Amino acid sequence: MHKISLVSWNVNGLRAADKKGFKEYFAQRNADVMCLQEIKLSEGQYEFEPEGYYSYYNYSTAKKGYSGTALFSKVKPLSVSYGIGSDVDNEGRAIIAEFDKYFVVTCYTPNSQSELKRLDTRLEWDRLYREKLKELDAIKPVLACGDLNVAHQPIDLKNPKPNEGHAGYSIEERESFSTLLAEDKLIDSFRYLYPDKEGRYSWWSYRFKAREKKAGWRLDYWLTSERLKDKIIESEIEDEIFGSDHCPVFIDIDV
Repeated sequence: MHKISLVSWNVNGLRAADKKGFKEYFAQRNADVMCLQEIKLSEGQYEFEPEGYYSYYNYSTAKKGYSGTALFSKVKPLSVSYGIGSDVDNEGRAIIAEFDKYFVVTCYTPNSQSELKRLDTRLEWDRLYREKLKELDAIKPVLACGDLNVAHQPIDLKNPKPNEGHAGYSIEERESFSTLLAEDKLIDSFRYLYPDKEGRYSWWSYRFKAREKKAGWRLDYWLTSERLKDKIIESEIEDEIFGSDHCPVFIDIDV
């Protein structure tokens, strides 16, 4: 068995997370691949090039201190590309790393925002993301992660009823995610292992003491190609880790 451990974390600003123990977590976690979203950096603003890792950043050029993704890997990828062919690729939302036997894709999906004013942009992103993953999966299996900005089912958030129609839990976004899983034959690895597990969330509002009250949403995922589902060893949510309004999620898999 060749087990690898991959972690995904929306850090809500890498410089801010650094002041809250990010580097200590990174060193202790010792993941084979670490993917970050919402790094909120412009090029040259902050240097994090951990020893023993190859480091890749996709910065937002649309505006400073916004969005952005990063990927750190112990093994050098065969190739790395940025973006998915979207009009908002300049927001630094995706990195695709090709390895010998699989692809790793880290994604920070656009938020639909209040009153769903950015829903069209979001759904177009989803469509292109589906196409990109399908294209990659035709070549070799895919491990896709990130803050996908959707709670898929009622079990994936504390208060589903009052949040219906809101960003991250609109019917359009949830159906789009269902289409991604069905059309691309992808596995939501956490739900695959734990179909009925309740109260497991990866994001909490900073308002109303939401995290203290365990009133969260599961917005962060590790998706795998269907043909990898029997290779999943563990997929979990590290909700004991602080430093952001999101917590890390990980997958251990035999590749």
